Amino acid sequence: MPFLVFSLMLVVFGLTTGEFVIAGILPDVSRELSVSIPAAGLLVSAYALGMIVGGPVVTTLTARLPRRPLIVGLIVTSIAGNAASALAPSYPVLLAARFVAGLVVATFFAVAISTAVSTAPAGRQASTVARLTLGMNLGIVAGTPLGTVIGHDLGWRATFAAVAAFSAAALALVLRSVPDRPAPTVGSLAGELRVFTGRDVLLAIALTAAGNLGVVTVFSFLAPLVTDVSGFSDEAVPVLLLVYGAGAVIGNFLGGWLADKALMPSLAGLLAVLAGVLAVGGAISGHRLPAAVLWFVLGVLAFAIIPGMQTRVLATAQAAPTLAIAVNASGFQLAAAFAGWLGGRLIDGPGPRSIYPVAAALTIVGLLIALYSLRRDRRPAAAPTPQEPAAHH
Repeated sequence: MPFLVFSLMLVVFGLTTGEFVIAGILPDVSRELSVSIPAAGLLVSAYALGMIVGGPVVTTLTARLPRRPLIVGLIVTSIAGNAASALAPSYPVLLAARFVAGLVVATFFAVAISTAVSTAPAGRQASTVARLTLGMNLGIVAGTPLGTVIGHDLGWRATFAAVAAFSAAALALVLRSVPDRPAPTVGSLAGELRVFTGRDVLLAIALTAAGNLGVVTVFSFLAPLVTDVSGFSDEAVPVLLLVYGAGAVIGNFLGGWLADKALMPSLAGLLAVLAGVLAVGGAISGHRLPAAVLWFVLGVLAFAIIPGMQTRVLATAQAAPTLAIAVNASGFQLAAAFAGWLGGRLIDGPGPRSIYPVAAALTIVGLLIALYSLRRDRRPAAAPTPQEPAAHH
């Protein structure tokens, strides 16, 4: 792995750990700050809201900055947000600190992808994206459990302090690896935003949201699914998270390799397989061994689709790739928020097992978008009309 990609991947690891680790220390935060668990849960929402707002806003405001100082500034802001979280004297201050920490994540991820891909050999763009998103895998599989252990042993403030310290160490590597290049040439704000009038760009962003929504809904409710449906004990939940994470690491590299070979055909094929696995999930999840295998396969497929989806956005938004990737990340956060609401309604209504077939139906929507996009790609090239810019492939 190139040193540049490795250093950026470490930052992604720190950001992902900072995002997900709150779930493991929520009761500790609730007790110390004397707030209810639902109120403490809003800390997750504050971070997600920061990502949703920061994606388009921060990316647009910083579009004319040179990449190296921009990347450094984004990492420093994240470090400050996590350090402020560790030192927060009250719940409102902690809430604000989590919002600030999340504010730069979508922009950093977008800039990191565009910077890394710009140095990738021809035909290896998706594999490069997969190496960056390995940081997400490791943040979920290793960073979150480790941060939870630190929080339980040393207090929840130590968890945020550790995330800040790790990000600072990664920053030192970034300073050595990211080239000092001039600011990218960008047009007016209206010109940047005009990229979203292209149908292929909108389809790519819709593909990310719809294609991930089903499996994100399932993952969000892993604990009740494995205990109430599959009959595992509470102690088995971390083990099955590791099983899912092991599949995710494999899927990440598999998806990058497939996307480099055939981007849209591989995405359509992976979504079709994912929809099929989710469809049978409800039937086999009542038995422990098939359920364990199911979670491994879901981990593979859930992360195999990510490199191709990010590469598709880059390919269709060449006029403003960084902004498009950032908006795509914000869209993914909106989908995740909707997944939390939807899964809750299903559990309260028909029951947790119903999440599987509903997730399969949602994934089929993503598959249809992928097939439609593939069909558009295979049409003979035509001159662009004033209403629709030329698509980039």
